[in-house]
Amino acid sequence: MKMKAAVCREYHKLAIEEVELAPPKAHEVLVKTAYTGFCHSDWSAVSGYYGFPVPWVVGHEASGIVVETGKGVTSVKKGDPVVATWMIACGTCPQCTSGRGHICSTSHHIHTQGGLWDGTSRLTDAKGGKLFHQTFVSGFAEYMVIPEQGAIKVREGFPLDQACFIACCMPTGLGAVNNVANVRAGESVAVWGMGGVGLNVVHSAKLRGAKPLIAVDIEGSKEAIARQFGASYFINSSKEDPVPKIQELTDGGADYCFEVVGDPGALLQAYWALAIGGKLVMVGMPPLEKLVGLPLFFTPAHNRNVLGTMYGNVRTHQDLPKFMDLIMDGVYIDLSKLITRKFKLDQIGDVFNAMTKREIIGRWVCAFE
Repeated sequence: MKMKAAVCREYHKLAIEEVELAPPKAHEVLVKTAYTGFCHSDWSAVSGYYGFPVPWVVGHEASGIVVETGKGVTSVKKGDPVVATWMIACGTCPQCTSGRGHICSTSHHIHTQGGLWDGTSRLTDAKGGKLFHQTFVSGFAEYMVIPEQGAIKVREGFPLDQACFIACCMPTGLGAVNNVANVRAGESVAVWGMGGVGLNVVHSAKLRGAKPLIAVDIEGSKEAIARQFGASYFINSSKEDPVPKIQELTDGGADYCFEVVGDPGALLQAYWALAIGGKLVMVGMPPLEKLVGLPLFFTPAHNRNVLGTMYGNVRTHQDLPKFMDLIMDGVYIDLSKLITRKFKLDQIGDVFNAMTKREIIGRWVCAFE
């Protein structure tokens, strides 16, 4: 079928093209895209941070409606609302068999190749040239063909514009706090980066009883939404060094520092802001070629930990439906508060530029409905 999609043919550039999407093969589903969030990871990918093969159709935080299923599909049917998850556990690699499907080595390899589960693409351009997929999803397109394992049914009545967040920013933030750090009530937390993931780190830490809960961002315009998601303090790091302020607020250093941007300077600040025995949780991914000058002398001496996390260490099929329940039951914040703008597909270039200029507050979401 012919459809419109956002294509990256050259790093730092996006264009809307008419592309061809082949039908789903066995154990694949065709999804009519409803909403796709523009994540900082999309910006990083288009900026060349991850080295994805070009050209590819962009996007990984998406929700939609199943319109066709390939042979052998049993977990979803036509008409089902689904979240398109970008990490799929193969079940057989060493990571999966040890219970770490969130870092499935098979998925990681396929991501670098730009294919679906069988390694091939369903996307071609107007001239018949191959287009790659972004991490199984390619959500900035009118339709998606995704593996059945990557289609997670949305709870009845759960809004699709919020469901796209269940694909990435919400579980990444919640999982970093609950699964990786295991923040306990009364422990101090500082979070660098108030984008979609960082705000979910803040709110998840709030629910765990973190105190004080400190938000850090280079843009002072993000203070209001950071406080709305639960921050008790906000530090504008473009005007104030956050390290001494955090040491003051926490009486010596934070028990947990979360770096959610992938910025070497922010990582260094987060490390220096740790208490003795503190944990630095790396959620953001710095550019591959960048080095961070961490003063590792203090890591053994102060018993500090530097922990990496992918996708919040969640179990997608078990955890993501439960996360929707938390929101529907009012336990977790209404994620409509995260949406500060909806845009159309042909505006995606402007959205990329806005993120480059750090103008985005909350999450901007592409609406296809």
